[in-house]
Amino acid sequence: MLPHSDACDRNKGPILEVLREAFAACRHILEIGSGTGQHAVHFANEMPWLVWQPSERAGEMAGLRKRIVHEGPRNLRAPVALDVTQPPWDVRRVDGVFTANTLHIMSWPEVGSFFANLPAILKPGAVLAIYGPFRYAGKCTSESNASFDEMLHARDPASGIRDFEAVDALAHGIGFVLQADHRMPANNQMLVWNQPLSPG
Repeated sequence: MLPHSDACDRNKGPILEVLREAFAACRHILEIGSGTGQHAVHFANEMPWLVWQPSERAGEMAGLRKRIVHEGPRNLRAPVALDVTQPPWDVRRVDGVFTANTLHIMSWPEVGSFFANLPAILKPGAVLAIYGPFRYAGKCTSESNASFDEMLHARDPASGIRDFEAVDALAHGIGFVLQADHRMPANNQMLVWNQPLSPG
C-alpha cells in the first residue's frame, strides 16, 4: 500500500495553479522533502515540460520510491537522498526549487542550511517556491495556526512556524527577490522568489 497524505490531495490543486506560472520558464525542478510523493507525481504529470527531481532524507525514502515506481511519469526522476545540512547535495543543477510544509519541521539552523546550500545547485535566474504556514510581524495568521505552532513546539522545541521576514531575509541573502506571496487554503502561503539575471 502506498503512503498517503490527505493534506497533499487537498492542496495539490491550489499549489499547481501557482506553480504553473512560477515555473513556466523553468526546465529542471528540485523538490526538497517530497514525503509521500503525491505532489511530485501530480506536478510532474500536470507540468510535462519540467524534469521533476524529488528528494527526501535517507531514512524516509521507501514509500517515496514505491510511489514513483508505480505512478511516476517519464519526466519524474528517481528520488535522491538529501539532507539539507549535508553538502554537497547529490543533484544536478536546477532552475527551480520547490518545498512544501518543511520549514516548520526543520530547526532554524536547518532552515539556514537549506538556504545556504541552494546556490551550489542553482542555475542563473532560478525560481524558489515555498509552501506552508508563516507568521507575519511575529503573529500567526489564524488561531488554528497558533494552535499548530504550540503543538509543534511541544513535540519538538526546535520546530515551529517561521517568521516570513526572517525567511525572506535568508532568501535575500543568497540573491533572491520576492515575487509573490499567495494566500492559500487552510491558512497557508505560497512564497515565490527569483534570482534576477545579472545585466550582460
